[in-house]
Amino acid sequence: MATVIRENIGLLNDKLTVTLSKEDYFGAFEQNLKKYAKTANIPGFRKGMVPAGLVKKMYGQSVFSDEVLKNVEKSLNEYLTNEKLDIFAQPLPLDNDARALDMNDPRDYVFAFEIGLKPSFEIDLKSLNAIRYKVIVTDEMINEELARLQTRHGKLSEPEVADNEENVLNVKFIETDAAGNEVEAGITKDNSLLIKYFAEGFRQNLLGKKKDDSIVFQLKDAFEDKELEVILKDLNLDTTENASEKYFKLLITKLGFVNKAEINEELFVAVYPNKEIKTEEEFREAIKEEIAGYFESQSKNQLHDQIYHHLLDHTKIEFPANFLKRWIQTGGEKPKTEAEAEEEYPNFEDQLKWTLITSKLAEENKVEVLPDDIRAFAKMQLFQYMGGQLGALGDNQQWVDDYANRMMQDKKFVEDSYHRISSEKLFDALETQVTAVEEAIGADEFATKLHHHHH
Repeated sequence: MATVIRENIGLLNDKLTVTLSKEDYFGAFEQNLKKYAKTANIPGFRKGMVPAGLVKKMYGQSVFSDEVLKNVEKSLNEYLTNEKLDIFAQPLPLDNDARALDMNDPRDYVFAFEIGLKPSFEIDLKSLNAIRYKVIVTDEMINEELARLQTRHGKLSEPEVADNEENVLNVKFIETDAAGNEVEAGITKDNSLLIKYFAEGFRQNLLGKKKDDSIVFQLKDAFEDKELEVILKDLNLDTTENASEKYFKLLITKLGFVNKAEINEELFVAVYPNKEIKTEEEFREAIKEEIAGYFESQSKNQLHDQIYHHLLDHTKIEFPANFLKRWIQTGGEKPKTEAEAEEEYPNFEDQLKWTLITSKLAEENKVEVLPDDIRAFAKMQLFQYMGGQLGALGDNQQWVDDYANRMMQDKKFVEDSYHRISSEKLFDALETQVTAVEEAIGADEFATKLHHHHH
């Protein structure tokens, strides 16, 4: 019977030595060789009548090596299971040379492997002093959203002349020199802009213009900093260089003007088809609720972000770094150099740390994702695609179920949904374990608190 000896070679890093005697594998090798002789198809011989010596010569070494390595793997896995060792990835071979296996010299063989052991660690959420931000919804925010909804549901007309800063200009940017001569192989790009998008001092150059009129300008004169950055990116120009000094001809290809929708029941129904809104006051209240709901969701995400950073920054976990670096070198599709593994390791360790933390917390909080959760998530996505109009049609229609069932057959959708739902469930559970102080805050200040969410 094979023996396995374990010895420590570093932090959370052990060596397993598997010793295989001839008796562990030789009998099975001879049996498998006989099976080959019965089934081998070799030209010139009837099936099952191939001489044993020829079979051994042709297939013996391959069968021998397979049997030895199969027994090593079996012994190793049995040891890991019996000892209940929680390891990273797979054991890495240490200086084992399969070429040393020789069917003509059956003997005891020794194979060595190294393993990286998963660390034990403690998680402390109670020390987190969290803040739950409550964004103040102002009349100005409501007015801006009301104006946006009026524009969105308004009707587009095509005036003869640009006479209003709210005019929409369909334009073509054509690169020129300072004299307005088109640059050969220069940049040309279509765009659609409101006149008020241009710099305030430049807008007068556009008022009074008609279709097919044009104007030559330097980008830096036509746009303020924020808008200039957007335009430069749209024109595929580097924002860090002197691209803003380039000249362009702006050719007006079409004029438009949105006649804003009136504030009446027609607008109320268009925006909120599932609500009985009769007055402007009720409409404004519905807008306020929607804005508040949006910021409540953002505030929840921000609280989850506080939890994420606390867990990552205040949970001490030690790793078998040397083992993991060697695993990075050999564990992927393509081998990597020691230098490449060294460079990748810090980011790899951060991701591994987060995986260990979330796995432990998910187990402690009994977080599980059921097929019905994924199906409901698919329906919710459909609802969002429909712009919230699905609710007016009901949620039990056959085509909705058919869509959800179809998405359940999409492996990538199921995997992505699983990770997203499990993460949300975990953070919702953790949120209940954190004492968060509520703090009122303005929308602009709150925007500076938001972070990119990693979880």
